[in-house]
Amino acid sequence: MVSLALSIMLLVTMAKYYEKRGHQHDYHSWRPSVTDDIASLEQQLNDFDPDVRRDALNGIASALAAGAVSASPPTGDINVHLHTFFSFNAADWSPSRIVWEAKKIGLDAVGSVDFDVLDAMAEIFEAGDVLGVRTVAALETRTFIEQHSDKVFCSPGEPGVAYFMGTGFAQLPGPETAAAAALSAMRAQAAARNAAMLERISPAVGALGIDYDADVTPRTPKGNATERHMLAAFDDRARRTFPEPERLAAFWAGALGTDAAKIKHILDATPALRNAIRATLMKRGGIGYVQPDEKTFPPIADVIEVILECRAIPCFTWLDGTSAGEADPEWLADFSLEFGCLAMNIIPDRNWNIADPDTKRLKVRKLGEMVEAIRSRDLIFSTGTEMNSYGQRFVDDFRSAELAPFADDFRNGALILYGHTLLQRALAMGRTSDWARDTFGGDRRAANSFYLEVGRKGFPPRQAREAISKLGDEPCDVEDIRKALG
Repeated sequence: MVSLALSIMLLVTMAKYYEKRGHQHDYHSWRPSVTDDIASLEQQLNDFDPDVRRDALNGIASALAAGAVSASPPTGDINVHLHTFFSFNAADWSPSRIVWEAKKIGLDAVGSVDFDVLDAMAEIFEAGDVLGVRTVAALETRTFIEQHSDKVFCSPGEPGVAYFMGTGFAQLPGPETAAAAALSAMRAQAAARNAAMLERISPAVGALGIDYDADVTPRTPKGNATERHMLAAFDDRARRTFPEPERLAAFWAGALGTDAAKIKHILDATPALRNAIRATLMKRGGIGYVQPDEKTFPPIADVIEVILECRAIPCFTWLDGTSAGEADPEWLADFSLEFGCLAMNIIPDRNWNIADPDTKRLKVRKLGEMVEAIRSRDLIFSTGTEMNSYGQRFVDDFRSAELAPFADDFRNGALILYGHTLLQRALAMGRTSDWARDTFGGDRRAANSFYLEVGRKGFPPRQAREAISKLGDEPCDVEDIRKALG
């Protein structure tokens, strides 16, 4: 039975939502039904209006407190690599929605990562505070490695290019800083690359009349569009322009240079159709693709400098161990350390959730080799599932036979990243701070052990941060922090 207070709270939340949507009277016919109303609030968590998302988040928190909706106790599972709708999330989830989904199934920690922007950071922290979930914020971009411009790393078919992350961001850089200028340039360069790609693709899809600024950028809250937003714009416009299946199939067959019957077979399978468009027009060999070089993406050293200026953690990304740049995990781990990386990102699903037994056997072995290289150097594990492509799961199966041997590594890595984030937000004493350098020097194992302890004890997030913040600006040591956390 829903309490009267909760019913009123949910009604007020719905009223605010409809008023913001311009339907002031629609909510009068609404009646409390926990299942329906929580589902409605969940949808509002994905609204582009941040006030709508905040109201919905508070509504769900109130429902939790009143016992009208439940969440699982902590399970030990984590995911600190989830793209949000500020770049692309396949389910269109906001940072708030991601935190709520994490709360529902009992994740110990959850983290956002978006391409070229930190737009999700403030919201994922707020949602974590409201719902009581450990949260981490990261940024992903592509870089160029001049020293090894002939090697393929984690970007297939693109020598010298590597996806790279900064993780454990705790605040935005000051507006007049070099880091702020660099982040602004990343956003602008990404938009310019996409707009140029659209121009190259236009001869194939010109009949759709897609304009980048008018049709693509509005598909994400702050305009940080990706290739997948362009695909959505193509798909939606084509369906409106050619409403009959035969004409729609004929259009895409002509644009992609294939048989209309093949296209008609996948018209109702949106992911399959969009992936076919992307593979043919946007990837290698397509008219939209340009082979990147040293001018396409920033040097890796420059990106790391920005990350460190923000007191975040430089994090190399690993694909699956099968490229020339990843063939030797010992070399790759040492190479990342030379640049000052303290973490390595892994998407485990790429290496074990594979149908072909021979491929699976190879990639599971590669995963084990990379994990051992990371372990032996006391690097921090950053792991997750991305969710920026259709079909990717929300959380990996750490109880599977393939991942169980590494589950503690992945879990501890997430807690270390959270412990760093907590201390950086509260006292500017994160893993890359001057305090950490003076306290631990180059002892990565001791540093990781301490931040892991903070990550475990620092819960719930809001109360933990408040307790640590009381230490103030006075010099403090690890024992002071331990005492503050109890």
